[in-house]
Amino acid sequence: MEPVSLEHSIEIYIGLTVILGGAAAFLMGRNFAENWRPAWTLLLATPGLALGVRFLHFALFAEPLLTPWGYLADAVTLLVFGLIGFRLARTQAMVTRYYWLYEKTSPFTWRDRQSPG
Repeated sequence: MEPVSLEHSIEIYIGLTVILGGAAAFLMGRNFAENWRPAWTLLLATPGLALGVRFLHFALFAEPLLTPWGYLADAVTLLVFGLIGFRLARTQAMVTRYYWLYEKTSPFTWRDRQSPG
């Protein structure tokens, strides 16, 4: 099998890592938030997901399996998507379950609800 060229490599990165892996990482982050796990636990789960995405790069497109820069790029991308999913879900949980205490200020943040008067 012939190695993938650089111009195809960007398309593969966007398709596999950003779209497919990013969706999985987003759902993983959302699940961690909904089950009240701390955000730092994503640091423990993301390397395994990044290995899975690297394996897909290797198996489907004959890219190198464990290049340090490729793995690091995948892991950081997946961690970002995981943290986005985590924060969106945690914000939603805080403002819906504790609506008398908190109000949403943005999709990623909440604050104490201001008492009337």
